[in-house]
Amino acid sequence: MAAVDNKIALYITHPHPCSYLQGKEAVTLFVDPALPITEELYSRSTDVGFRRSGKHLYKPRCTECSACIPVRVSTEHFKPSRNQKRVLKKNRDLTFSLVDTISNDECYRLYERYIAMRHFDGDMYPANREQYDSFLQAVSGITHYFAIFQNEKLLGIAVTDKLKNGLSAIYTFYDPLHENRSLGVFAILKQIEIAQSMNLPFLYLGFWIKDCQKMNYKTRYRPFQMFTKGRWVDVN
Repeated sequence: MAAVDNKIALYITHPHPCSYLQGKEAVTLFVDPALPITEELYSRSTDVGFRRSGKHLYKPRCTECSACIPVRVSTEHFKPSRNQKRVLKKNRDLTFSLVDTISNDECYRLYERYIAMRHFDGDMYPANREQYDSFLQAVSGITHYFAIFQNEKLLGIAVTDKLKNGLSAIYTFYDPLHENRSLGVFAILKQIEIAQSMNLPFLYLGFWIKDCQKMNYKTRYRPFQMFTKGRWVDVN
């Protein structure tokens, strides 16, 4: 345990198998889970590389590895690539709109199908309702749920948190049978648009790992910044 500003306690886990790099051990640093997640605490933590999962604010603190690098898109200067423009054009028939809750069977079934087809080799498989509710639970006044609809058909959900200086893209899941629509890309582009409309300079995408293929997409939204050696560095 460690103290931050004599007010915030941090807890560190024992080494455990890394979820991203095979054969590696990870150590995780947590903000005191007894503290309520306020916009102030959340924003301060995110600005120094923390991430939210359920009721926890955390970041890797591995002794022999520094592969996990927080990244955030600079929304003010973002320019969609040719492929990203094609994704937006392809999905012009879809809506991306706020919904009150995802605590219903329709959303859970979509999540369960997504995990089963896209992440069957990960530690989130098999999905269960308790894990779903815990992982994607809302923080009052901070968390927003966006649904992707084709007419009345639900195709995807994006879970987004609002911070003082940006939005944080927590998780997106979608119907794997619509793979050709690139709904994950679509969701990020729409969240960038929302951040721009709110004059928020950043969209936080969590951790990027160079040697993890599933995370390569996070550096395709340019310009972006990486948090390294205690500061945010521009990448054009």
